[in-house]
Amino acid sequence: MPAAPVDLSVVVPMYNEQEVLPLFVERLRPVAEAWGVTYEVLCVDDGSTDATPVLLQRLRREWDAVRVVRLRANAGHQAAISAGLARARGAYVVTIDADLQDPPETIGEMLHVAREQHVDVVYGVREDRSSDTAFKRVTARAFYRSIRALSDVDAHVDAGDFRMMSRATVDAVNSLPESNRVLRLVVPALGFPSASAGYRRAPRAAGDSKYPLGKMLRLSIDGVTGFSIAPLRFATWLGLLGGVAALVVLLYAVVAMLLGNTLPGWTSTVVIVSAVGAVQLLALGILGEYVGRTYSALQARPAYFVAHDSLELEMPTPVTDDDADAAFDRVVSQTRT
Repeated sequence: MPAAPVDLSVVVPMYNEQEVLPLFVERLRPVAEAWGVTYEVLCVDDGSTDATPVLLQRLRREWDAVRVVRLRANAGHQAAISAGLARARGAYVVTIDADLQDPPETIGEMLHVAREQHVDVVYGVREDRSSDTAFKRVTARAFYRSIRALSDVDAHVDAGDFRMMSRATVDAVNSLPESNRVLRLVVPALGFPSASAGYRRAPRAAGDSKYPLGKMLRLSIDGVTGFSIAPLRFATWLGLLGGVAALVVLLYAVVAMLLGNTLPGWTSTVVIVSAVGAVQLLALGILGEYVGRTYSALQARPAYFVAHDSLELEMPTPVTDDDADAAFDRVVSQTRT
């Protein structure tokens, strides 16, 4: 039999969070008990290699609302959130990281805003990002403004993956065929009615950041190529500009030849060849990125694999008609013997 739905699901992706997990639970549990709704805390263990799985199993015995979904291998932050969304039972689903940079106390405000304003999405907006480095603040704003300029996605500049979604929104996200989702762009792209709840972003409570510069760059590339064809148009314009420049150089060479001013020019030749080669390589790189995304989409490989779900382990296995017939046959055969 299917598990009973709840009012609110709190999806928490985790990867090697043994240091911050006890602090996160200490903050979340009293807040959750004050919500006055039925809820589940769905912890998605993204293939942790430290003591996080052990701590989660211990926590599950101490807190009935905790549900643990463990992935077979590390699939990445966005894939872990997608795994949580696919299995969440709540009428509303909120996603939050365990590092306590996003305060659990804001979840209650989000739920109130969603119900009072009848919106499908409530974004957690960072009104104060003084805890982030200047480099991160500048690059984040540049990224979101670039996305707005290059595509039709109205992404919030100071909103990350801390958001609350209605069941309709979660079902819409789960129905999308793409596997490498950038959820902070996918959700705004749906265009569902939304609101926001502001908060102050705190420093990471413990442990190390799971989003180093390399992963942030990969996320940015996935975001741009997944929601805009502007880079392809940019490559086209580069090709056109290169063609115009080549035509100008050709005309100059013809005129110089007619005037008898032709001299062997090693420097100009090298500069022109280098410039054209750089443009070609850039265009090929952009095309290759889109071809790679198309190839990955055609392969249709799952973004993650679930090892186990504690809720399914606790639920009794339903008896099918075939199982009942087999049991009946066994009883009849034993009676005859």
